[in-house]
Amino acid sequence: MDLFACLEECAYPIIWPGRWVLIPTGWAFKIPGGYEGQIRSRSGLAYKRGITVLNSPGTIDSDYRGELKVMLINHGGRDFQVENGMRIAQLVISPIERKNMVGLIEVDDLGETERGAGGFGSTGG
Repeated sequence: MDLFACLEECAYPIIWPGRWVLIPTGWAFKIPGGYEGQIRSRSGLAYKRGITVLNSPGTIDSDYRGELKVMLINHGGRDFQVENGMRIAQLVISPIERKNMVGLIEVDDLGETERGAGGFGSTGG
């Protein structure tokens, strides 16, 4: 479902290039146990203006009870003004499988792999 900006009069924030802003949606709701909300970028805003959700997908846990807010970041080269009622992101409610979660244990040695400790982009060479 689309999420819309819910802003007060004269409080329409401008997102400067390279900066981010927390935008209220005016929504608060209960997500049932065993589910999570995922906030995702809108492809049109991303493509046309370089505006995305900063931590996409953002996660809303089932025990959160506050107003839903969206962190938008401007990757584009121009200022972007958020207006009241503007579609700013999308929300997906998804089930979470908990019964088969992997247990973590502390070890002294992780063992070797071909990748090793290579970070971002290290496997695409």
